[in-house]
Parts: sequence; C-alpha cells; structure tokens
Amino acid sequence: MPADANKAAAGDIGRLLRPRSIAIVGASEKPGALGNSVLLNLERLGFDGELHLVNPKREEIAGRRCVKSVEDLPLGIDAAVLAIPRAFVLDAIRGLAERGCGSVVIFSAGFAEAGDAGLEEQRQIGEIALKAGMIVEGPNCLGCVNFIDQIALTFVEAPTPKLGARRKGIAIVSQSGAMAAVLGSNLTDRDIGLSYSVSTGNEAASGVEDFVEYMIADKNTSVIAMIVEQFRNPARFLELAAKARRAKKPIVLLHPGKSTAAAESAATHTGAMAGDYSVMRTKVERAGVIVADTLEELGDIAEIAARCRQLPSGGCVVLTESGAFKALTLDLAEEIGLDLPKLTDANAPELRAAMPEFVAVSNPVDMTAQALVDPDMYRRVLSAAVGDKRFGSVVLAIIQTDHSTTDKKFPPIIDALGELKSSKPIIVTGIDEGGVVRKAYVKGVRRKGSAYFPTSDRAMRAIAKLSAYSGQDFSESRRKPLKARKALVAGVVPEFRAKEILGPLGVPFPKSKLARSKHEAIEAAKALGYPVVLKAQSAELSHKSDAGGVMVGLQSADEIASAWDKMQSSVTSYKPGLELDGILVESMGDRGVELIIGAKSEPGWGPVILAGFGGVQAELYQDVCLLSPDLTEAAIIGQLRQLKGARLLTGFRGSAPVDLEAVAEIISTIGRLMIGEPDIREIDLNPVVAYPKGKGAVALDALMLIARE
Repeated sequence: MPADANKAAAGDIGRLLRPRSIAIVGASEKPGALGNSVLLNLERLGFDGELHLVNPKREEIAGRRCVKSVEDLPLGIDAAVLAIPRAFVLDAIRGLAERGCGSVVIFSAGFAEAGDAGLEEQRQIGEIALKAGMIVEGPNCLGCVNFIDQIALTFVEAPTPKLGARRKGIAIVSQSGAMAAVLGSNLTDRDIGLSYSVSTGNEAASGVEDFVEYMIADKNTSVIAMIVEQFRNPARFLELAAKARRAKKPIVLLHPGKSTAAAESAATHTGAMAGDYSVMRTKVERAGVIVADTLEELGDIAEIAARCRQLPSGGCVVLTESGAFKALTLDLAEEIGLDLPKLTDANAPELRAAMPEFVAVSNPVDMTAQALVDPDMYRRVLSAAVGDKRFGSVVLAIIQTDHSTTDKKFPPIIDALGELKSSKPIIVTGIDEGGVVRKAYVKGVRRKGSAYFPTSDRAMRAIAKLSAYSGQDFSESRRKPLKARKALVAGVVPEFRAKEILGPLGVPFPKSKLARSKHEAIEAAKALGYPVVLKAQSAELSHKSDAGGVMVGLQSADEIASAWDKMQSSVTSYKPGLELDGILVESMGDRGVELIIGAKSEPGWGPVILAGFGGVQAELYQDVCLLSPDLTEAAIIGQLRQLKGARLLTGFRGSAPVDLEAVAEIISTIGRLMIGEPDIREIDLNPVVAYPKGKGAVALDALMLIARE
C-alpha cells in the first residue's frame, strides 16, 4: 500500500509519463531480459532524450556506455526503470532518491503480495518516495506507455501506434499490467487512439488516483478506462471522478470482485446485504463513473465514448432487417434498461415516408431486405432516425452473411454516414457475427465518426450504460446533515435505544414503553391500548426472532404475563446467562407493505442507504437497491420504482398505491444522519410498513451499530 493512502503522490507524474531523460537499471544485451526489452522498445520508438544504462558488469551495451551503479548517474534524471531482482530494489530506490530522480518504474514482484518481509520493503519504498517527492510505479507492474510522444517504459513489445496531432485518445489506468496490455491491444485493434497506458501494480507510493488526476488535466485524453481490484484511497477517487464528470471526461471502470461474498455483519440485515462491491459500485456511479461488467464491455463503452461526437442519451432506435430479430431486441432492451421509444405510422411520418409501404413503422424498425434492391433506403431511414428528437442514439443492425451481401450494403451505408455527419452516435453492427465484412468497410464506418460492432447485443449493452450515465441526475439534496440529539455509545445499539436516537430526528415508530418487570409490561399495555407486541431488548440479540424474543397480537394482561414468562425462558435457552435490558411493549400497527430501510458506512467509501422489500424475507430475496445518502427525495422515489416488486408500491391488483413520499422522507432522514454522524456504521429499520398514499409509513424495528473506539 502507499506510505500514506490519504495523500496524493508527492512528485510530478509528467516526469514519468513524458520524461526527457531515462535510466535503465539492469540494462542488458541478453534477448528476453527485461532490461534489454525496455531498451529495444525505446530504440524502436525513437526516443530522442537522454538514455543512461546501468550494469555493473558491462562497459557498454549496444554501443551505449554503461555506468556501474545508480550513484554514477547524473543528478535529476526524470525516470528510472528498475529491471533488477527484488533483493536490489530498495538500495536502488535509496540511491535514486539521493540523485534527485523524478520517478521510478519497478517491475520486480515479491513485495506486499509475498509476505511480511516484502510488505516491509514496500512500505520503506513508499516512505523514501514520499520524502523525496518521487513518483513510483509498482512494484509488480508492467510499466507504462506514452502513445503521444512514443515513449514505452515497459518490457512488453506491444503495438504502440502514435496518437497523432490534434487527436484525443483513451487513457488506460490499471492495477493489473496484464489486463492493461490486453485492453490496449483490444482497443488498438479497433483503431482507437490511446493517449497513455499505465499499470500501477502494488502501488507502493503512487496509486490509480494519482494517474487519474493527471489524465483529467491531460489535453490529449478524452476517456479514462480503468481496471481496479482495490481503491486504496476511495474518498479521493470519488472527488476525482466528480471532477472528471464536470470536465466531460468519462471514466469507465472494470472492478473484479462482484462474486465475492459480502463481509459478514453480526448486527444488521443491511450489513449482510450491502457488500463491499455493491457499496463501491453505488458510490462510484453516483460520482459519475460508468461501471462495466466485463473486459469486453469496458472496451465497448470506452470506444463509443471516445469515437462518437457525443454520448448516447435518452431513447435509442434500432434499425434492422429481420422481423424475428425485433422480438429478440425488445427482450434484451427490457433486460438491460435500454429505452426504445414506441414508433407507429402516425407518430413517425419521416420514417413512414422512408420505409417500404408494406411494412409498419415500429421500434425496432424492420427495413426488411428491401435495401438490397433499394440501397438508398439506408440513407433515408438513417436520416429520419437521426432527425427524430426522441432518439439520442441509433443502432443499424444488418445481416452480413458473405462478401456479395456486404459489398451491396456497406458502400451506401458509409456514404450515408458521410452525408449525414450526425452528432448523434450511429453504431453499425452485424446480426450474424460470423458474417464476412471487408476490413476496408469497417475502417470506412469508423472514419465517418461511427463505431462498428460484430453484434448488436454488445452495442446495445454499451449504449444502455452510456445513456444511463448521460441521463443521471447528479444534483444533491439541499437538506442539511443531521446530528444525533443523544450521545452515541460504541457497539450494537438495541432497538429501544435506537428508537430513542432516531425518533426525535423524524423517523416514525409505534408508541412503546420499556418494561423491566411483568407488572410494568401489563401497565404499559394498558396505557398503550391493546393489542400489543413484546420484544426482548439486548445488544446481544441483534435478531430477536431467532431467540423467540418477539410475540405479537397480545390482547390481555393474562396473555402478556404468559408471554413474558415464555419469552424469558426462550431467550435464556437461546443464550444462557443473557440478561435483558428489559422487554419493549409496543402498539400493534396495521398491515401494509413491508420494506427494509438501512444504512452502512464502509471505511473509505462512506455511507450508502439500502432500501427495498423487507420483513423476514429481506435477506432471502434481496429485492433492494443501494442509494447515495445525498439523493433528493424525487430521486429516491425514482430508484424505488426500479425495484423488481415495484408494482406492490404503485398499486397491484386493486390495492392502493403506498405513500412513497413518506418512505422517501425516512430514507432521506437516515441519509442525512449518516452524513452528519460518521461514527454510525450501520442502521437497520426492518420492517418499515408503508401505508396507502397520504397515510405515511412506520418503522417497526430498529437496530444500530456505532463505531468502536
């Protein structure tokens, strides 16, 4: 880990990515040696700055003079590449720091990932770098490539196409060197311009956040594609992501770890359901990051964002040549949340005029095979689609089959793209991935500012992600954070105390009283009015039902007395020696739709709010969503409407719609409290019963977890 994860790198990353002087420590003439591969890369790409070689056993290599050690290097070299075994790295770092070296690339592995000794050496590297103001890439990295100036500080001999004048490209920032190389190859093969590729490895001193900050300011970078397994400074990354969004530089992220079991929590349902990955994803998407689910999708999203003149937004229209394919497209669009506005002959006159008379207008649009005999139809239909304000993107999905077919289709399509010069993204795709398409046609599509995909499935998934990003409301609630009115004591906070904290802040609960004897329970029930509920109270009973600690529908003093004895016996059997704080006597509420509302604060990431369908089935079905705590109440309601069971909220089979405004008010209150009280780790309101519109919502149970000192 970095020496101080809360600080940015102390040095100038420009000295690493755009060096004018480079030292190769461990230079070699041996083919395949890391030091030899770096030297060959620099020579192959024509590096014209100062190049210094270090090898204690050689006077020269490939006609270039060698020095014996880093102590013999000139002062102030911009970048040094360490192509040496781990055992010699720490001394080399010390020597380079003393010589005022601006940056270091460490290929060697065997540091933090290899045990305590390696971890200690990595920690020392971080300390030296921080003190000297030196950028460190690695250890355990693949190096970096500058495609603008053609400088490759890596041992991988990969294609390094020059970005070219007045162009902007995709910057790759990846902790994995292998995945950075793979993504770079994939994008290069698609004729996508790259600005930089950086693999950060173990991040002893400089992390992905440092490089993202550089890319945001870099005039040659338009999109940042990231592969990250762990953010070491989440709060800083969220700030940078918001900055990138404001600068109109999309960040596309692939983050492995979705399938990892969520960290267990002894306290709340919320903690069990809001795992590390889901918290990360909620926070970064709220900051404006587009999260890809696969390596292929990462490249697809980045390509469209980089190649097209503007990002997809709003609705999409799909133009195809198969009636059967329409149904498949509609299924996929519903699955991925891609909006396909409905089209008819009446509401789309331009498309009606462009289409064969025997085909009804719809979305997807079935152009049939008519374009084979009327190739101008591509231009007419594309023109009508682009001119329709309902669409922020167009997919032209064609049947490719063989050379004879594509030779008829692609020339008029390319001509149409050139004539239209659309600022809206037009993505040309195949339906049959195995169809034969000449490379010249693919290049022709791309040169007109459009993208080509072998399948429409990939294109539509990428468009759905980009459209959601374009349509996201990043405005924040204007309501102020809340502070608790009672002291927060570390540990699990049982229900009765949680209600004492949350009730005065506006969270609605049923009327209740804590009883410490059977007599007090009976008197409390009389005061509250029957029927009532009894609930055992202890910080050691996070889930009371498991211990027989909840009894409902009690109608008389005799029933309360019997329930009291039975509950005491059940709890003692469940956890011998447990002493209850008391038993909460609470008014029975009316039936309604049961929800769960909770919150979790993840170290580094901060709080998220969980909301969805609750009760005892909360963890079983997990029909929940995670929300940022700063959302407006309108945005909260919008998210609730996306739940799988949302029809239960809006009126199902004649039932009345529930009071979503009241539910959103509770969620907003919890969010404001989590922002105002960072010591709160978890809150769990389960169930929250939502009543018909205008009648509010009530939290029946509450539990909290406060950070331990």
